[in-house]
Amino acid sequence: MQIHEFQAKRLFAAYDIPVLPSRPATTPEAAAEAAAELGFPAVVKAQIHAGGRGQAGGIVRAESPDEARRAAARLLGAPLVTRQTGPGGRIVRTLLVEPAANIAYEIYLGVVLDRARRQLVVIGSSAGGVEIEETARKDPEAIRKEWVDPMIGLRPFQAFRLARRLGLDGTTAGRVAAIVRSLVRLYQEKDCTLAEINPLAMTDAGEPIALDAKLTFDDNALCRRPEIQKLRDLHEEDPLEVEASAAHLNYIKLSGNVGCLVNGAGLAMATMDLIQLVGARPANFLDVGGAATAETIEKGVRILVEDKGVEAVFINIFGGILRCDVLAEGVIAAARSIDIQVPVIIRLEGTNVEAGRALLASSGLAFRTASDLHEAAGMIAAAARGTDEHLGR
Repeated sequence: MQIHEFQAKRLFAAYDIPVLPSRPATTPEAAAEAAAELGFPAVVKAQIHAGGRGQAGGIVRAESPDEARRAAARLLGAPLVTRQTGPGGRIVRTLLVEPAANIAYEIYLGVVLDRARRQLVVIGSSAGGVEIEETARKDPEAIRKEWVDPMIGLRPFQAFRLARRLGLDGTTAGRVAAIVRSLVRLYQEKDCTLAEINPLAMTDAGEPIALDAKLTFDDNALCRRPEIQKLRDLHEEDPLEVEASAAHLNYIKLSGNVGCLVNGAGLAMATMDLIQLVGARPANFLDVGGAATAETIEKGVRILVEDKGVEAVFINIFGGILRCDVLAEGVIAAARSIDIQVPVIIRLEGTNVEAGRALLASSGLAFRTASDLHEAAGMIAAAARGTDEHLGR
C-alpha cells in the first residue's frame, strides 16, 4: 500500500527526520492561505501516487497568495500525467503546500529488502533528485550500500560510514547518519516495503531536509497497523483492484488483451509467459488462491470481464486445495449471471478435474476447454486474432 507525500512526511516528523513545515490543501483558497501562512516563496505540490511530478508540471513555485491560488486551481481536479501514471494520468485531489528551501546540494537515501541476502539494505547516492535506477545504470559507482544484520540491526558506525561515503563530513555527516538510523527504524516498526527520501537536501548551513517522502507498506501486515491502513486512498487505486481486494482476491491490472484467472503466483507467471509466447498480452491476472469458493470465483470472473481491455479470458487452474469442480461451479454461475461477450478458455488439471470438466460440458454454455497447455495456447492465439468462430469471434 502506498501513501501520499504529505502523509509520509508526518511519519518522518514522528521519527525525527527533518521536514519543512507544510499544509495539505484541497481547494485553491486553502492553498493560498497555507502559502501565506508558511511564507514565500512557496511550493505547491500535486499529491498522487506516482513519481515524476516535477517534470510533468505538478510542482509549482509561487511568489504570492494569488500565484498559489492559480497553481492550485490549475492542478486540482485535473489529471496529472507522469512517466509512472500511464497516458490517462491521475486526478489531483489534494495538494501539499510548503516553503521553498535553499538547497546547496541533494542526496538520495532509501531502505528496501535485499531478497538475495535476506537483509535490509540502506542505499545512498550523492546524485539525489533523480531516479535511483537511472543513477545505478549510468553511474554504478555513485551507489553506496549498507546491509542490516537482522540479528543485530543497523549499527551506528554503518550509518556514519554511509554518510561519509556520500561525501559528507563533520556535523553534516552525523546528522545524515541519524536520519539513516531513523529511516531504518521507521521501515521496521511500520512494516514498510520501501522507505525513500529523494531528495534529501542540504541547505547552505549543512542542515539536511527531506524534500520528498515515499513510503510503501506490506499489505499483509496492515491488519496489525490500523494507523497505516486508515491512510489508504482508494482514489489512487484501480477500481477493479479495490473490488478484488474487498473479495480477498489478488488482482493486478496490466495493459494487454487476455484476462487471466489462476490459482498461485507461480502458475500466474507461467500463464502470462504462455500468453506472450503465442503473440497475445495479459490484460491482468487474478489469483484466487487455494481457499476460494464458488462465490469468490464468480466475483473473480466478473472482475475480469469488467476490464474493458479484455478480449478473451484464460482460466488456468491446477486443482489442489482449490478443487476443479468448485472452480467450474463458480465460472458457470458467473456466466449465467452476466453477459460475457468474450471467449472463455479453460484449462483444468488436478483434484476432481473430471468432475469439473463434466460440469462445464453439461452447462450448455459456450466455454472452450483445453486438455493441456499446448491446446490452450492455440485457443488463446486464435482468440487474440479474432479467428476462432467457435468462440464467437
